[in-house]
Amino acid sequence: MNTNQICEEIVNSVPFALGCAVVDLDSGLLLGVSHKVPYFTQSYLDAAAAAAVDMFHGKTVSIVEQMLSNIRGSSVSKIIKEIQLASDNTYHFMAVIPEKPSSMVVLITTRQANLGMGWSTVRTALPKLEPLCHK
Repeated sequence: MNTNQICEEIVNSVPFALGCAVVDLDSGLLLGVSHKVPYFTQSYLDAAAAAAVDMFHGKTVSIVEQMLSNIRGSSVSKIIKEIQLASDNTYHFMAVIPEKPSSMVVLITTRQANLGMGWSTVRTALPKLEPLCHK
């Protein structure tokens, strides 16, 4: 399977799923994507990927990591591993792929989705995605 197929499998296995993507956290490039939403254009997907990168490795996150490094006396970087976000109409489940920390997966659902099902599906997919991601 490739990353697009795994993303499609995730979308099809979670009730109320809208889309799933794998993102390179270093470059912001989409490594795979599947969605059911017609207005998820390439430019929209690219912007969403960039936003996800910023949440995990953005400037303000880097500032906090530097402050923690100074306090602890040892280097602290890339400490955020999972994020769950809720908007007015959606849930976003985001997780770094453990053996490929420069890649992450994001699942977007409506707010009718079960939170446990979203997380379970994302976490189950991580080992399937790991061999397909670089670095």
